[in-house]
Amino acid sequence: MDILLTVLALGLLAFLVFVALVVRGARAAKRHIDRGVREARRSFSDAGLRARGAQPGPIGELARVRREMRMSLDHTRKVLESGSSDDPALAEALALVERLGEHAGALDREMGVLMDHEPNRARVAERLPELRERAGRIRSSADSLRNAALDRVHHHDADEIDGLHRQIEIESGALRHWDPVRPAPGPAEEKLPPTAGYRRLTDRNRPRDAH
Repeated sequence: MDILLTVLALGLLAFLVFVALVVRGARAAKRHIDRGVREARRSFSDAGLRARGAQPGPIGELARVRREMRMSLDHTRKVLESGSSDDPALAEALALVERLGEHAGALDREMGVLMDHEPNRARVAERLPELRERAGRIRSSADSLRNAALDRVHHHDADEIDGLHRQIEIESGALRHWDPVRPAPGPAEEKLPPTAGYRRLTDRNRPRDAH
């Protein structure tokens, strides 16, 4: 009975794990699909703004204002995302850009409604200066963050290169000392005096064989 309960518990656990994996995979796939749909819509919208921006008049001007604001935010977001994982300061700046993007999205929708659903071109021309000024403030803030992030990255890289250069100079100087290290001389060996009664054998004092 205990074995059967254990088998059932393991089977139930495996089933729950399988369900959790399926749900997680489905959510990931949904996020991927949603991101793809948003990117496709954004690409289509950008192409429309590029085409309408070539037109004269307030509609063309409004399209150019929307496109420039979008591009400024996109470029700033990419710069900050590239270094936010290694630099907490850039991560904080990225959070500010996301908040700025919410305001930019609301303004972009407002301008889009005016472009697509306002038949009175005089009304569009009347609203254009105020909308351009608001978009300019958002673009200026995004540009300021992007330029500051680029300066920070450049300064950080310059500091690393300077430090690396100093280390290389030190190592190069050490490598130029190629003379081998000689061991310190030991104590001088004392010369023993000749043994008493020792005579050097010569032809004169060499003993001769008795005949």
